[in-house]
Amino acid sequence: MRMPYSSNATFLVSILDQEKTVKAIYKPMRGEKPLWDFEPGLHRREVAAYRLAEAMGLHFVPPTILRDGPHGEGSVQLLIEADPDEHYFVVFEQRQELHDQFRAMCVFDIVANNTDRKSGHVLVDKESHVWGIDHGLCFAQDFKIRTVIWEFGGEQVSETLLKAVEPLTQTVPLEVATLLSEQEVVAITERAKWLLDGARFPVDPSGRHYPWPLV
Repeated sequence: MRMPYSSNATFLVSILDQEKTVKAIYKPMRGEKPLWDFEPGLHRREVAAYRLAEAMGLHFVPPTILRDGPHGEGSVQLLIEADPDEHYFVVFEQRQELHDQFRAMCVFDIVANNTDRKSGHVLVDKESHVWGIDHGLCFAQDFKIRTVIWEFGGEQVSETLLKAVEPLTQTVPLEVATLLSEQEVVAITERAKWLLDGARFPVDPSGRHYPWPLV
């Protein structure tokens, strides 16, 4: 089933896993609209985001793999069951106990150079675990983050999160690097160094580093 309101072809699919059926989101390369600032293959960035988050020990990107499907190669991501009305803007105001999970997501977005962290790309499941979805517009070589998560600007980044970033200042995991260009891999290391050196969440004085639409 094709998902409504998606800019690229996005399908809800069912997968048989060890005699049980799970739902997932399939994004084939064939269904992508051309972009001037990203090469074709956004589905590979979806997989790279999952692998990077796992390597950092953050575990907020749903399991995502590469697979051939009815429309060719694409990313397949486990569907997270969550209330779509409880997106970032709503949850941030109501659930202060989740703020550390938002901080972790913010750190990841800086390193991954996420240009599309909309409020609706933040989900909270029934166990109060925060998930981030839609990472096709990550890893550009030029730093141009666009996110709704600016509330922590100027705060010190915790030692736990800095330790998650530190290994990336030396090398990017091979399972991530193989999905990106050499220049994009180098840029991950540069952003990691920048964040580690400053050790604070960035501030956007221009007010321009927001995605559109916001939700």
